[in-house]
Amino acid sequence: MNSKRCFLVFLSVVVISVVTIVGAGMSCGGRAEPVMRGKYLVDLGGCNLCHTPKLMTSFGMELDRSRLLSGHPQDGTVSEYTAEAINEYGWVTKSNFHLTQWSGPWGVSFAANLTPDEITGIGAWTEEAFIETMRTGRHLGSGRRIQLPMPWDNFAKLTDEDLRAIFAYLKSLKPVENSVPAPIPPEKESEMGLME
Repeated sequence: MNSKRCFLVFLSVVVISVVTIVGAGMSCGGRAEPVMRGKYLVDLGGCNLCHTPKLMTSFGMELDRSRLLSGHPQDGTVSEYTAEAINEYGWVTKSNFHLTQWSGPWGVSFAANLTPDEITGIGAWTEEAFIETMRTGRHLGSGRRIQLPMPWDNFAKLTDEDLRAIFAYLKSLKPVENSVPAPIPPEKESEMGLME
């Protein structure tokens, strides 16, 4: 076979391969694309910083990938603090080790379980309920306020398509059964011995 003929055969194989790969991607990419877009937005938004428990390793603090986006650990303690820990703006600069608990003038808040666990996460949520939550800053769109430091108002500026992609990614995660405590209002902190 001469070199020109070899080149044409090679080129044909490449073209057929590309067409096959692109065609396969188009046929199944409709499902995969929103998930990948959602992962990109979740990573860009820093969601893991608060919603994923941490591990201390020889390299320092790292995400506990076995509990990705599962929120404040149910087996964790609620960190106590003293009045001296409160800065001039009313924020407590000390959080828990996992960075999943925050204290301030609003009381004590805990990062939610965003995995698709049906009972303790968002597994029973609909796409519409998720979008309403992000748009209104209220649990399921009409419940209690989402607590600080969750920047829901930044997420409210995303398009419906972006919010759907985030939801698709969250629903694709491994469900983690982890019951996060309810927020603690400021008037209850002293009663619970969280603040001296």
